[in-house]
Amino acid sequence: MNYPLDIRFKTFALMPQVKVSDAAGQVLMFVKEKLALKTAVKFFADEAQQRQVYGVAADKMMGMTVTYNITAADGSKVGALKNPAMKSLWKATFPIVDAAGQEVGMIHEENPWVKVLDALLSDVPFVGMYINPTYLVELRGQGLLRIRKQPSLTEGKFAVEKVSELSEADEKLLLPAMIMFIMLERTRK
Repeated sequence: MNYPLDIRFKTFALMPQVKVSDAAGQVLMFVKEKLALKTAVKFFADEAQQRQVYGVAADKMMGMTVTYNITAADGSKVGALKNPAMKSLWKATFPIVDAAGQEVGMIHEENPWVKVLDALLSDVPFVGMYINPTYLVELRGQGLLRIRKQPSLTEGKFAVEKVSELSEADEKLLLPAMIMFIMLERTRK
């Protein structure tokens, strides 16, 4: 993939539609959440939604810990992202699980103080848009990707930078997990 990736969604949409583009502006993925009791998200290779590449489904409606199972277009399991049981204003850590069910990585804030300020001031006009947390995506103890929230008034914008080299197999697990994380974090205060 051609990094950095650009991830955007409308902040005032009932059901977010997320567009993922590469550094050249080419759309890599279009993500659409379905209105349902349990979270159901479909990842398409294009905005026309002709070719599904991933699906994400919550294992339950709500509860202490929700696991978001990631599948490929053919239905095979890719992995999962776990939403932690205890939410923290201080620091969020979301475990990443591989297809075999083993916890292999995590997504977490790099600077919890920035996240606290973002949670407190994000809705203040013109002030909140300048407080932009960053998140590190780790796999097997190594930081591979960095997610940076970007300033914007009308939409959610994130940039994803490559920190270290990663394999195509790792990207297939991390990309949908990372987008699901962003969709979850947009509602977390």
